[in-house]
Amino acid sequence: QVQLVESGGGLVQAGGSLRLSCAASGRSFSSYIMGWFRQTPGKEREFVAAITWSDGITYYADSVKGRFTISRDNAKNTVSLQMNSLKPEDTAVYYCATRRLISREYNYWGQGTQVTVSS
Repeated sequence: QVQLVESGGGLVQAGGSLRLSCAASGRSFSSYIMGWFRQTPGKEREFVAAITWSDGITYYADSVKGRFTISRDNAKNTVSLQMNSLKPEDTAVYYCATRRLISREYNYWGQGTQVTVSS
């Protein structure tokens, strides 16, 4: 059974940095992609970044390009999201999720971690 556990959220001032981690377990993820999403109350969940487990190809939302970096450690089955130059509009609950590369939908989700950026 696939399990995803996020950590690293918290409160930071605008311009600061946070690093989120997602520990994945339950299967081999070599043919999977890991994504980070975020959601604020009353808004739809928003894609942030993604990385393929096998060869590390990355994808970013325009709103975070140049500020966020996604990376993975295959040996530890963890994916990290380094967030720099944080803005108040980055405040959200951040979720990691994974799906097979051939799937359209992310079907495994973590419980989420709160990131709050104060102005």
